[in-house]
Amino acid sequence: MIFTATQLEGAWLIDLEPREDERGFFARIWCRHELAARGLDTDIAQESLSSNRHRGTVRGLHFQRAPHEETKIVRCTRGGIFDVIVDLRPQSASYLRW
Repeated sequence: MIFTATQLEGAWLIDLEPREDERGFFARIWCRHELAARGLDTDIAQESLSSNRHRGTVRGLHFQRAPHEETKIVRCTRGGIFDVIVDLRPQSASYLRW
């Protein structure tokens, strides 16, 4: 897994790190140790899958306030995605950035 820090404190862009051979490739998409090393909660509360029939569909808006916040991993397996995170934590160095 390749982790790239974003402008938002605690948010990461995670890319696959495929290991290839003559059969194709293998890549980890979730690793408790690597996620925890970056301060992310690895206790999975939920896993979901969605599909949109039309381009430009807004799928959801999520707001989390302690003690109900969750680590979220968003993955696009086909097509494209425009995912926006807004930091609403007043004490955060990245407050109000997106």
